[in-house]
Amino acid sequence: MTTGDEPGDEQSDPGLGAIMSERRRLINLAYRLLGSLADAEDVVQETYVRWYAMSPRERQAIRSPGAWLMTVASRICLNLFGSARARRETYVGDWIPEPLPEPMEWVGGRSGVGGADPADRITLDESVTMAFLVVLDAMTPAERVAFVLHDVFRYPFGEVAEIVGRTPAACRQLASSARRRVRSAQAPAGPRAGQARIVRQFRTAWEAKDIDALIGLLDPDATATADGGGLAVTHPQPITGGERIAHAYAEIARVSGDRTTFLECTVNGLPGLVARQDGDVATVFAFEIAGERIRRIWAVRNPEKLGPWQIARGED
Repeated sequence: MTTGDEPGDEQSDPGLGAIMSERRRLINLAYRLLGSLADAEDVVQETYVRWYAMSPRERQAIRSPGAWLMTVASRICLNLFGSARARRETYVGDWIPEPLPEPMEWVGGRSGVGGADPADRITLDESVTMAFLVVLDAMTPAERVAFVLHDVFRYPFGEVAEIVGRTPAACRQLASSARRRVRSAQAPAGPRAGQARIVRQFRTAWEAKDIDALIGLLDPDATATADGGGLAVTHPQPITGGERIAHAYAEIARVSGDRTTFLECTVNGLPGLVARQDGDVATVFAFEIAGERIRRIWAVRNPEKLGPWQIARGED
């Protein structure tokens, strides 16, 4: 599992272009660790501030600037985990990682104007699916950093140890523990085309308020979790059980009426849905599908997490 960027390829005296070319790798790292694009952008900004706070001679003395930047970004993320946990304690309702659209659908930065800088795009692979990010969020900070650096970015445990402040053996154990968590929590993913078909059937049944069809598409032990952050109306607790979810979602469709349009889209690299109300994206839905049934639904309604989705897009 890798993003395709390997450490240690940089020149000893890089110019601005070479240093800024590391931005994509840095934001991919920080987003996976923090689950928030806004926080990831802040981490990358702080990383570059620290780089340019050094004198030219100090920068030239760094043998691998890319590795230095990744190390600093990782340590900033580690320092942020404490404050992030504190914010979660006061967060209203359940916290879900920020969903990401396909790169070509992004708007520029947080302003919502123009096209996105390609350097800001997150690589949408299996290490950034919503199910994967939710498992990462349940890990300890050291587990998360060791696992992501080693298993996703292919850093050797010796370098991971320097970043995390543990021995290589301890980092190997952390990554192994994290790997077991991922394997036990995630369902085997079926073909993408099959997942898209099930999401399409769910959309059709939902629009028709067909409770029996919805029940047939949901795992009996399915869970639906919503994140409104206190800024949008959601169910206060996760809904458990396929039948309960079917009735709840049919009621949502009834209440929203003609104001809501459901669109098929890609959410964190997998088939998902977007609900639009009065032309704006109101909710982004990510799914975990096991076999022919939907096992998990994550509904993100917090408008602060939907900035990249507020784009002009025609209906499917």
